[in-house]
Parts: sequence; C-alpha cells; structure tokens
Amino acid sequence: MSTSTGARRLRADAEQNTARILAAAAEVLAADPAASLERIGEAAGLARATVHRRFASRQALLEALTEQLNQRYLSALDQSRMDTAPPLVVFRRLTEIVFELKVSHRFAMELMGAQDGCRGGLSPEVAAGLEQVFDRLREAGEITATGADWCRQVYLALLHEVHQLPDDAADLVAAGSSRPELVVRSVVGALGGSQRS
Repeated sequence: MSTSTGARRLRADAEQNTARILAAAAEVLAADPAASLERIGEAAGLARATVHRRFASRQALLEALTEQLNQRYLSALDQSRMDTAPPLVVFRRLTEIVFELKVSHRFAMELMGAQDGCRGGLSPEVAAGLEQVFDRLREAGEITATGADWCRQVYLALLHEVHQLPDDAADLVAAGSSRPELVVRSVVGALGGSQRS
C-alpha cells in the first residue's frame, strides 16, 4: 500500500469517526445534556481516546455540533429556493425543513438557542440568510416589522414554543396539526402581516 493510499484511508477513518461521534452526541445529549465524552464514545462504539483525539474537550464537541447544525440551516435556506419562489412559499419551506432538523437534532437546536443572544447560536451566514427571507417578506407586503434581530428572535422563539406544544393543543389543531403552518401564521401575524397570509 502506498503512503498516499494509507493517508487517504486514515483521513477517511477519521472523518467517519467524527461523524459517528457527532451523531452519538446529538442522540445522547438530547436524553442527558450532562453526558460525558466517555458515554458519548460508548454510544458511538469508539474508545474514549478516539473521542479525545477528535475533540479535545466537551466544549470543542459542542462547538462542532453547533457548526454542523449551522451547515444544515444553510442547506435548508438553499433548499427553500429563496431566489426563485414567492417569499411566503420560501418561508413555509424553510420552516418545514427547520422542524425536521428540530426533531432529529433536538439537543443541538436547544444548544444553539441558548447561545449568542439574539442570534441564538446562528452563524453570521445563517443570520444573514434569515434576514434575507424577512427582507423578501417585507418587500412583498407580508410583514411590516423592520428590525432584523427582532424578526429573527420572534421566529426562533415561536419555533421553540410551537415545537413544545402537545399534539392536541387547540392552536395546533386549528392549524391542521401542522407545526410549520402554525409558526408561519404566528410569525407573519406577530411581525405585522395580515391574516390573508
């Protein structure tokens, strides 16, 4: 085996281990936010030394989870077809995708919500993407609120609150049991939109 082939295999193994650790961390930390790196390693099927080689500290692991989720947010913004679809359609698509993330990455979403004040742990790129969505909604007359931070805070807060609602909550039933639809209607209403939206 050549040196370059060996190096590629080591890199591939390291990337695979990192992905396994992050997946295990998201699952374990959702059940127990205080779980140790050792416990996360066990869930990933890896030795503690391997986990520590990939992540020198618990903080480094949490930062990697946040970065991974930011990348998924960016992907969601891209999938919402922001440049081509009508703004309200973009907002609905984005919200549907974010709810899928919220279900599968609960701990990371909660971690992001606890960081960086009004941005909620969002990267500058994700915050700018959300701002662009709200700019388009404003230009289309769907909302009247102008503060980027305020729009983002309202959206993130309502995402969290609607996610916490029991399945039989009256407002959720009125929205056809669609959490994304309830968020969209509530955010548009809170930001000065009309009921027609």
